[in-house]
Amino acid sequence: MEKKKVIRLTPDTVGRFVERASHCDFDIDIANISHGRRYLVDAKSLLGVLGLDFSGNLVVTYSGENEEFETMLAQLQTAG
Repeated sequence: MEKKKVIRLTPDTVGRFVERASHCDFDIDIANISHGRRYLVDAKSLLGVLGLDFSGNLVVTYSGENEEFETMLAQLQTAG
């Protein structure tokens, strides 16, 4: 079952987010939508995630389960 979470990242939280994502044995994508365009990257790629626009919400899509990753997402999750 595919899960989606809306989060906010800052340059200070990217490293920890990518590290947690890298410990998961399933695919994780992260995307932002700006100016009507969707930009999707592998959440395990530090350079890819750093290329995202942090001024808005990001959508994380994944289908596995990892308690540490879920905890991090809960900390970064937004109301939207």
